[in-house]
Amino acid sequence: MALLQIDHISEKVGVNLPLNVILPDDLAHGGEALKERKVLYLLHGLSDDASAWPRYTNIEIIAREHGLVVVMPSAGRSFYADMANGQAYFSYITEELPAWLAATFRISSARENTYIAGLSMGGYGAFKAAFLRPDLYTAACSLSGVLALNALLAPPDKIENQALMHEFDLLFGGLQNLPGSLNDPMTWLKNAAEGSTPLPRLFAACGLEDDLLPLNRLFVHTAAKVGVPLDYHEEPGKHDWIFWQRQIEKFILAI
Repeated sequence: MALLQIDHISEKVGVNLPLNVILPDDLAHGGEALKERKVLYLLHGLSDDASAWPRYTNIEIIAREHGLVVVMPSAGRSFYADMANGQAYFSYITEELPAWLAATFRISSARENTYIAGLSMGGYGAFKAAFLRPDLYTAACSLSGVLALNALLAPPDKIENQALMHEFDLLFGGLQNLPGSLNDPMTWLKNAAEGSTPLPRLFAACGLEDDLLPLNRLFVHTAAKVGVPLDYHEEPGKHDWIFWQRQIEKFILAI
């Protein structure tokens, strides 16, 4: 197998983006060609990039054991959004990158072979992709995901990190436009409940000592209320790689 470290220019984003790809050996696991292998997109968190998953977990070993193609893109601090400044990270992850990978490495882009997961900001991105493009993925997993953005809508005098709020304001094109938009996780649930398109299988996990636990519980409660199926569990753990390593192995075993 190979771990490829790639730099390529994205037309959707307009910049050079680092990309890590794990390709299994075609001779392993019954000699399946790459185009027949399962493909897992792994999304990073707010302060990371494409190097995070291979640096801090044993994802390469897991990929070898299960014969997976693993794609680890970079998305900066974009929250995997098509940003107001024109940098279209969501379109890059869901459209441009899969097409480029299929053309370059002949890996599968079929829904039945495609999975997406992420941690923290990446958990938000994985579920956003699953809800907005359910035609692309068989299953999606959010680990310690930012699954509610209501904290961004608090009165300014209640928010400690004003710089971060300003960043989000620019990212989403004005926080006043966030509720009810396609960037709002509550909108994903509402639209899914009212629609008829089958969703991917949804998995989520959060540690009991994680500061994002209330956001996850809010999302899970709302999902249950509107009838969106979700396989969710909590266990002891923090917002750290020890927890995410354990959970990504569980997700891969489940798929």
